Amino acid sequence: MGFPANGSDAGSKPLKFLIYGRTGWIGGLLGKLCQAQSIDFTYGSGRLENRASLEADIATVKPTHVFNAAGVTGRPNVDWCESHKVETIRTNVVGTLTLADVCRDKGLVLINYATGCIFEYDSNHPLGSGIGFKEEDTPNFVGSFYSKTKAMVEELLKNFENVCTLRVRMPISSDLSNPRNFITKITRYEKVVNIPNSMTILDELLPISIEMAKRNLTGIWNFTNPGVVSHNEILEMYRQYIDPNFTWKNFTLDEQAKVIVAPRSNNELDASKLKTEFPELLSIKESLIKYVFEPNKKTTGV
Repeated sequence: MGFPANGSDAGSKPLKFLIYGRTGWIGGLLGKLCQAQSIDFTYGSGRLENRASLEADIATVKPTHVFNAAGVTGRPNVDWCESHKVETIRTNVVGTLTLADVCRDKGLVLINYATGCIFEYDSNHPLGSGIGFKEEDTPNFVGSFYSKTKAMVEELLKNFENVCTLRVRMPISSDLSNPRNFITKITRYEKVVNIPNSMTILDELLPISIEMAKRNLTGIWNFTNPGVVSHNEILEMYRQYIDPNFTWKNFTLDEQAKVIVAPRSNNELDASKLKTEFPELLSIKESLIKYVFEPNKKTTGV
C-alpha cells in the first residue's frame, strides 16, 4: 500500500486535498480553511456509491489526502432517515465504504467525518460521572436508523488501515445563523431537554482535522472537546453573551419522545486520546466562550 504508517509526517510533498461534501456544512467550512491556509483542494464531483466516478476524481485530482464530509443526516433532522432507509444506506454505508476502499486501493489516507451519536449513557458510563466512552468501546445506541447505519459502517471501517474516523457530536460553530448549528437549533426549539453531552466546536476542531491529515493519523478518534455541557448551560451563555431577554422552556425525555420519531443519543465521549495528540485542545466550555460566544458578543458587561 502507498499510505505511510499511522502518525508519520506527510513530508515535503505539496498537499492536495480531495473533499467530498461541497454542499454540506462541514465540507463548505473545510474549503474555506484550505483557502485560508493556502492548501490546494478540489471538491469531488463523483457520487460516493459510484466507484468509477470516485476513481475518475482521484485520477484527475491526484490528491495527497481525501476528506469525506458527505453523508445523509436528514432534513430537517435524523427523523427523515426513518422513512428513507434505502437512501440513508446508499450514502452512509455503501458510499462511505466504497470511498474507503477506493482510497485504500490508491494508497490514500481518508479523513472521514463520522458521528459519536452511537452511544448512550449506561450503567458503566452514568450521566454526570465523568466516565466517557472510549474509541475502542462498542456502540450501544441503536435508537435511530441514522445511528444504526453509522455504527455499522464504523465497525466495518476498522478493517481499513487507511481511514481516520472522526466521531463528531452535536456540532457547533461561530456562525449562529446556520440552521445546522446545535446552538441555533436549540434556540429555535419550543422546548429543550437538559442533558450534559459531549460536543464538537468546529472552529477549533476542523483545523485540527487538517493537521491530523498532515500527520497521516488513522483509526478512530473521539472528535469532541473534552468534558460535557448541558442544553441549559449553553442557553445561559447565549442569554449572557447574545440576548439578555432570551427565555426557554425545558421538557423531559419522555415528553420529547412524543414529538420526535426516533430517540436521540445522549453521551459523554472520552477525548483524552485527541487531547494527548493536541494538548492545546480546550475544554468544551472554554471553547464555547473563546470560539463562539466572545466573537458574537452583543451584550455589555460580560
